[in-house]
Amino acid sequence: MLNEREETLLKEFAPQIEHTNFVQAIWMFFLAAIVAFGFYALYVQIAYGHIVTGMRDNVVWGIYIVNFIFFMGVSYAGALISGTLHLFRAEWRKPINRIAEFITIIALLIGPCYILLCIGRLDRLYYLVIFGRIQSPITWDVIAISTDIFGCVIFLYLALLRDIAAIRDFKDIRLPKWRRKLYTWLALGYIGTPEQRERLHKATDIMAAMVIAIAVIVYSVLAWIFSVTLQPGWHSTIFGPYFVIAAVFSGTGVMIVVMWLFRKLYHLEKYITRQHFVNVGVLMLILAALFGYFTFSDYLTKWYGSERNDEMLINLLFDEYYWLFILSNYVGVLLPMIVVGIKKLRTINNITIAAVVVILALWVNRYLIVVPTLESPYLPIQDSRPDWLFYNSTWVEWALTAAGVAFFALAFTIGSKFIPIINVSELADSSPVEEEEILT
Repeated sequence: MLNEREETLLKEFAPQIEHTNFVQAIWMFFLAAIVAFGFYALYVQIAYGHIVTGMRDNVVWGIYIVNFIFFMGVSYAGALISGTLHLFRAEWRKPINRIAEFITIIALLIGPCYILLCIGRLDRLYYLVIFGRIQSPITWDVIAISTDIFGCVIFLYLALLRDIAAIRDFKDIRLPKWRRKLYTWLALGYIGTPEQRERLHKATDIMAAMVIAIAVIVYSVLAWIFSVTLQPGWHSTIFGPYFVIAAVFSGTGVMIVVMWLFRKLYHLEKYITRQHFVNVGVLMLILAALFGYFTFSDYLTKWYGSERNDEMLINLLFDEYYWLFILSNYVGVLLPMIVVGIKKLRTINNITIAAVVVILALWVNRYLIVVPTLESPYLPIQDSRPDWLFYNSTWVEWALTAAGVAFFALAFTIGSKFIPIINVSELADSSPVEEEEILT
């Protein structure tokens, strides 16, 4: 049985899942067109081989790996934020927790696809299962990511279950029969009895704790793929925590931007307030300080230790990658600290602009970890042609990058048409006093 508050909220959010207006349809068509162009680029890459990309003998990884690291980091950040806020019962989380949950699963489905784009023979992919060596960090990563996908899907499903059942039982919403049947099937007979609610509550708590642990472990394993090598620029014991901090840092930026977009798209000013932006912004400020510290520690020890990476450090600090280094490690760190730290600058738009800069800076940071290091190997190849020694991404790689971003936005849009982007059941459970605190 739906309570009065649930019915009121569902009636308010019903138009979001009942109808798709003209502007939303154009937006989804635009995103679908970018994804389709990405599939064309994929066809070109499969038909002509990796020669259509910028990857060569020295730089065997390019922006595909950068995108993989970035999307995986965003997904882990969503898991950490949603899981932590759920376990600590932070009341203010209720209007925004579903955004973090969606970020987790959508980014987690996109990230591994970029690994496949680096493989020249996809028809031999099953060799990884048959002949995979447990000594290889690549095998660790495959196991870890598979476990993470499984755990995050369960966590998201448990978090959605009550709202799915509520939509199934809400009679005033106009939906086609197939969608009614889909909600009925997905609800698995949940009717909200005290026993069911207690079991669901315990199961969600268990999965929240598990996804937090899995997120930390999996992103550490991803960092070890780099740090267990002797490649100059990668061989660092700090990469595990450094990658985890960078992941959560970028994820908070993505979350703020998504909050701003859905606040405007569905007119959720009443539910996603300035205080939510400030709260997530404070988290972003703390992570910016930690990220800056880890970055300083990483480059200081590389420089002072006099490892064989002088050429790479010169390129980063003074030469080819100077401006990208400034954007990634100075602007991306200082801007959110200034905007959030100074109360007069702490507006919704300013925090969102700072979040956009953080997203760009963290993507560039991954690029600076991958490409300059591969351009400075221990044993250079004999062929010294510039296009073999240095990396220049091609339109194919950028098309597939844009397709990943477009699919992320498209999946988010479609998801919000399937279920309210605000967690109706959790918000309805709040007392009047708690709800007032949430919305102010």
